[in-house]
Amino acid sequence: MKFKATYIYLLAFVLLVIAASEFIGIQSFMVGNIRINLLPLVFAILITMVLGVPVFRKGLLKKIYSPDNVGFAGKYLIFIMLPLMARYGADVAPKLQEIFAVGWVFLIQEIGNLGTVVLGLPVAILLGLRREAIGATLGLGREGELAYISEKYTLNSDEGRGVLSLYIIGTLFGTLFFSVIAPVLHGLGFSIEALAMSSGVGSASMMTAASSALVSQQPDMAETINAYAAASQLLTSFLGTYTMVFLAVPLQRMMYKLFVRGGNK
Repeated sequence: MKFKATYIYLLAFVLLVIAASEFIGIQSFMVGNIRINLLPLVFAILITMVLGVPVFRKGLLKKIYSPDNVGFAGKYLIFIMLPLMARYGADVAPKLQEIFAVGWVFLIQEIGNLGTVVLGLPVAILLGLRREAIGATLGLGREGELAYISEKYTLNSDEGRGVLSLYIIGTLFGTLFFSVIAPVLHGLGFSIEALAMSSGVGSASMMTAASSALVSQQPDMAETINAYAAASQLLTSFLGTYTMVFLAVPLQRMMYKLFVRGGNK
């Protein structure tokens, strides 16, 4: 691969956006009695989205957002994702005994990962999506799904655009949604322990948003909430990958062929 000068502009731009987002840090605000947390990742995506609008995409920014750079970023994102997945394995391995000690209820909840396929795929196809639906409904579109889709199809494919779109939407709105839905469900009578367990969906930002909102509701149970949320997140990061590969992927292929004649449109 020939390394072009525009790639240097892109990498420098990425470093500046990261620095700016980390400088902003975690921002919290209250809506009624619900605390909503915005993480640096949200600001990084907002900055790059705003600067990518055509009205701003001029001069140096036009070079940074060139089709060649966009293709480069999508093609080689996998080199960032693979070390992250390896880090998940390194974090989980020393805690296997702890994971198996928390109870079967944590394991059973992993079946819920199939909900994105069972519920999301038919809706996505009805909305007119085809191959994009494969990336968009394989899971919540977090790191595991992003790594799998980018490895199998590349992010420049229809499937890649589907999972990347969901990743961005989840980052921007998932945190807000989980900040609100957790205390609302608690108000409807769901136990604080069950909601803490359900916070671990495979996204650190969504888990933090949900557990923080629950802690603000019942500060006296902060340790229990954080412990249940962390254990659930750990299991989802570990078992969620295997659930995706061995259950979600075959189920999705079967359903896609059922709903879309030929299964290759």
